Amino acid sequence: MPVAIITGASRGLGRALAEALAARGWDLVLDARGAGPLREAAEAVEARGVRVAALPGDVTDPGHRAGLVAAARRLGGADLVVSNASALGAEPLVRLAELPPDGLRRALEVNVVAALGLVQEALPLLRESPVGTVIAVSSDAAVEAYGTWGGYGASKAALDQLAAVLGAEEPALRVWAVDPGDMATELYAAAVPGDDDPRPAPVDVVPAFLRLLDERPASGRYAAPAPAVGR
Repeated sequence: MPVAIITGASRGLGRALAEALAARGWDLVLDARGAGPLREAAEAVEARGVRVAALPGDVTDPGHRAGLVAAARRLGGADLVVSNASALGAEPLVRLAELPPDGLRRALEVNVVAALGLVQEALPLLRESPVGTVIAVSSDAAVEAYGTWGGYGASKAALDQLAAVLGAEEPALRVWAVDPGDMATELYAAAVPGDDDPRPAPVDVVPAFLRLLDERPASGRYAAPAPAVGR
């Protein structure tokens, strides 16, 4: 069966995507910082009858990233790597004038450096797969100038560029930066407390990701829930 590595998989989009892939028969390697929520997510996925390796840890730790790839290798390889774990840089978000440099460093380390490090670790397995795929979960803040979203947006813009170059350098793979749009997640609630405007649940965005996996368009940047339209 195909094998996916998904970071930030204990809640939100990561968990919703894990459950959707499990329903399709994918074996999974799941990552999150919180051991308890990750264990709950893994048990829900395992109920689908697939194999799951759940490794709590921080994606900025090279040893943890190596462990994720080693777990995938034990399951048979890596066909998909989803870099979904994200850091905001400040909670709640603040204007650039008040953004702590350490917060920006954390956003860059989680959203960019760790994402690249995981792909580098997994590349030998991805290259061996007939459907090797990398998904970098992006944001419209990477391409639009929203007040208070500067640090997070800058990190996602850097992630987009890494994905674009990786797609050019690895033509046998599919490399997609996917903007899922605003969702009702704990991350958004932490970013903008008190914003109660209705937003789609992560499970409502997942079909766009599955469509990408089914149709396998060229590497590039796509928006959900209409991923056939590049951004």
